[in-house]
Amino acid sequence: MKERKATVSRETRETKIQLSVNLEGQGHLEGSTGIGFFDHMLHSLTKTALLNLSLQVEGDLHVDQHHTIEDVGIVLGQAFGQAVGARAGIRRFASAFLPMDEALVRVALDISGRGFLLFEGDIPANPALSFDVQMVEEFFRAFATNAQLTLHIDILKGRNTHHIIEAVFKGVGLALRQAVEFDSRIQGVLSTK
Repeated sequence: MKERKATVSRETRETKIQLSVNLEGQGHLEGSTGIGFFDHMLHSLTKTALLNLSLQVEGDLHVDQHHTIEDVGIVLGQAFGQAVGARAGIRRFASAFLPMDEALVRVALDISGRGFLLFEGDIPANPALSFDVQMVEEFFRAFATNAQLTLHIDILKGRNTHHIIEAVFKGVGLALRQAVEFDSRIQGVLSTK
């Protein structure tokens, strides 16, 4: 079977990113965004999704984290969409419940060809984290839109900011892994259209 992988570059006045993804990976992350907590979350996602991710990122972190995180979401989404390709033979739909201690997150997705995010639930701010919690939703909106997939994320329970965010990233990773799996019974794209 041919490996499903893609490399995408993006350069703006705010960021310069080169990113490669391999859907037939082992969960390896190579490179850094310059945002330690975000790197930890990307590693959680790649490990759970069993995809390999390599990235080089230069961002205007002297301004804030927004442009870097959002643009990584854009580029990862584009690379993921290219790597999935025509979507033939994949399960397409997936869902996952991901517990992390007191936190519980539900993720459902459809590699539909239509980009959409519904994000429900609150993430408490934690000044000690040095990470803007609003960027979790922004990252996944950029990813879903550019990967052209429908993504629902529901934060069902949780008090600890780190646990909630990590459960979100791992839940998305687990659902992505399931959705891109091949099923020999599926001929072409799993669709009635």
